[in-house]
Amino acid sequence: MINRVVLVGRLTRDPELRRTASELAVASFTLAVDNRSKGPDGQRTASFIPCTVWGAAADNTAKYTRKGSLVGVEGRLNQRTYDRKDGTKAQVIEVICDSVQFLEPKGTVDLEPTPETDVQEESQNLDAIDIVDDDLPF
Repeated sequence: MINRVVLVGRLTRDPELRRTASELAVASFTLAVDNRSKGPDGQRTASFIPCTVWGAAADNTAKYTRKGSLVGVEGRLNQRTYDRKDGTKAQVIEVICDSVQFLEPKGTVDLEPTPETDVQEESQNLDAIDIVDDDLPF
């Protein structure tokens, strides 16, 4: 049997990062995906697909994406049921992501800078390096 999903869309909200009891990261988000069709009013329609990603990919997704970020996901469909607080059963179909690809150039998404990212950005400034032409291999 084949159960593969590949989607490209935009996050409808910031990813929600949680940790399991064993400290494994899990992030949840909803992806708005264009249906390539128009509704009765002539407006384009979209599907809103719940997605879950685990481990280091969850940490990176929560750190580097925000509402509106364009991402590509690859994974599998999963169907689960749970009991709501009022005692009724609910059913969810979601994508369990094997990978999340960030499809916008770095810096497009407005992320709050942290002291850690400021140090990394300074160390990546290659304009400040003085190299003598004789040291270059070409």
